[in-house]
Amino acid sequence: MSSENHNFPARENSGDKRIFVSSGEFVIVLLITWVIIKSEGYDMFNVSRVGRMVFLSAAMSGAMLASYSSQAGENDSWKSVRQAGVLRCGAAASAPWVMRDPKTGAYSGAFSELCRKFGEQVLKVKVEFVDTSWDNIVAGLQSDKWDVSLSLNDTPERRKSISFTAPVVDYSVDFTYNKNNPKLPKTIHSLADIDKPNFTFAVMSGTAQDKAVSGALKNARIMRLPGFDETRLSLMSKRADFLADDSMSNTLLVRAHPDWASAFSPTPLLAKQSINFGVRKDIPAADLALLNQFIKDEQTSGEVQKMSDQAVQQVLAAN
Repeated sequence: MSSENHNFPARENSGDKRIFVSSGEFVIVLLITWVIIKSEGYDMFNVSRVGRMVFLSAAMSGAMLASYSSQAGENDSWKSVRQAGVLRCGAAASAPWVMRDPKTGAYSGAFSELCRKFGEQVLKVKVEFVDTSWDNIVAGLQSDKWDVSLSLNDTPERRKSISFTAPVVDYSVDFTYNKNNPKLPKTIHSLADIDKPNFTFAVMSGTAQDKAVSGALKNARIMRLPGFDETRLSLMSKRADFLADDSMSNTLLVRAHPDWASAFSPTPLLAKQSINFGVRKDIPAADLALLNQFIKDEQTSGEVQKMSDQAVQQVLAAN
């Protein structure tokens, strides 16, 4: 039904969940009420019975209208992306969540797969991955270079500039080191044991790990490097004594190199938080709700865990 044929406002996807009922729909409610009353043989002057019937039929019709409104809102969400025909996913490498094949440029990893699935299967658009660095992952989202940022930690500092979806996976920071390094203590009990001026910690610049170690380490040297590979090479070449990274990435490194790699997790856990999709602050409520529902469905169905396990196996196979 078109809005110009009625006196009541048409439905709009304003993000506030209001339902506007047209005059035609109101007539339908009254007709349903009349049919129920006649079929049951109720006295039209029995106000209590008629009142119950009006309430019942109105509730049934309201449920149908609410269902329609919800469906219409979903179809109207992510308008700019649907109109452009492409969902742009800002991606900075961080295995196993975001990985890029250097030969083909193809993206994989749990967050890459989630972004691809959301674009292709929910929004019905093409998906484009935009390669970026961790120093630019927030700024690029703000300047509309992409629509969502992959695999971002939800931190108070970042919330000043952007917003976040519901959590996708958990996160904390720990440290990988070469257990054969003669400089290091034989046993590490606390962060104080390794926060020494003669120890160097490698970390990806601009990441949540960078923020975490910058606040936690008071005496050690911090070597900030631009990417995932550079940090690992610095540890392997012994330019750095420790690698500060998220616990999953460090677990992968230890499993790939059990002959020399070991990990230390401080107590309490350092920078315990969640990893999410980053979105712009002005994202419409309906857009965020649709993406959050997608994340919840993928978690409930086991798809997030499945994607994570596949990415872990991919990383281990590559090493």
